[in-house]
Amino acid sequence: MGHDPGIVTTPMLLLQNADVYAPEPRGRQDLLVGGGRILWMGPAGTRAALAGALGADAGVLDLAGARLIPGLVDGHVHVTGGGGEAGFRTRVPPVPLSRFSRGGVTSVVGLLGTDDVTRTPGELLATVYALREEGLNAWAWTGGYHLPPATLTGSVRADLVYLEPMIGIGEVAISDHRSSQPTPEELLRLAADAHVAGLMTGKAGILHLHLGDGARGLEPVRRALDHSELPARVFHPTHVNRRKALLEEAILLAQRGTTIDVTAFPVSDGEDAYSAGDALLHYLASGAPPERITVSSDAGGCLPCFDGDGRVCRMDVGHAGALMDTIRSLLARGLPLERVLPAFTANPARLLRLAGKGTIATGGDADLVALDGDGAVQTVIVRGRIHLQDGAAVRRGTFED
Repeated sequence: MGHDPGIVTTPMLLLQNADVYAPEPRGRQDLLVGGGRILWMGPAGTRAALAGALGADAGVLDLAGARLIPGLVDGHVHVTGGGGEAGFRTRVPPVPLSRFSRGGVTSVVGLLGTDDVTRTPGELLATVYALREEGLNAWAWTGGYHLPPATLTGSVRADLVYLEPMIGIGEVAISDHRSSQPTPEELLRLAADAHVAGLMTGKAGILHLHLGDGARGLEPVRRALDHSELPARVFHPTHVNRRKALLEEAILLAQRGTTIDVTAFPVSDGEDAYSAGDALLHYLASGAPPERITVSSDAGGCLPCFDGDGRVCRMDVGHAGALMDTIRSLLARGLPLERVLPAFTANPARLLRLAGKGTIATGGDADLVALDGDGAVQTVIVRGRIHLQDGAAVRRGTFED
């Protein structure tokens, strides 16, 4: 990894003159960062002498009033690469480290999708460990689209209990022609395994569900809630903005206690879908609990379009910058930053039980993103280390140029 010696990368760092959104607005603040955490935060200028007291090894970064937000938490990332629906040549390569930092993403949860055969749980886990070694916060879902689920230990429950980075099960496909057409009983068994493993370990214990275009929509989740004692929080359906009627179903589930996830994928004019920004606005206007919605990127995943015979007619690839693109589009429409941020930060961190993530607070993790005047990512700090400064990547993946 290349490092510019003129850019601050020291373990102890004083951030000055930050306009903090935590995600609620806190005004101009100075922050002292060390050991990967926020050690102190107070009104800007109140500890001006602190920089000299820290010694020569400490760094000082004056943000000159730039907005400082928590690092984005992306709960749906194909870190190994996704795709493969149109042959082996359509397997998407893994996502390199700097793609995340350029998009303001400091925490990811990796998963397997349609291809849970040539992409394996072992490869997924190894990629998560590699991203951690390179400085990113990373976890994983065990399983994939299909049943029986792909695992490392032989059961999803044991994967969650014994493998520290595994925090839930996903992305299990429902209402999709690519799914294994799980029965209601099979879906309930998976959800129960996730829930019990979460109780045993203190992990999220979530069943993360891929939603396809099928007419059944979220009926399998409604049925599971109606015919079991499982808490609604166990189910986390994603891609719910892919059809407008599907989002309406999802809003009703959120009112029952389920957290729903919208995907920041491209939407064409006239398409029966909501962009992530429009979906978030529609959700917030509905009066549903604002803490029950998250936004993810599907970075590294194939975004295919299928013809009537189920064959890929065109495809795109999700990218990590889609989250920040969505935030910037909402800011451009006049939305206040504090209204937008929770779905990208505090909400996923709370749902996934990622302690210290998603907020800016003394004692919390030093995962921070500074924005320029236009809302573009300017500086990114992960676990107290600068990954991006003035828009330039400071830390890169091992095999990036």
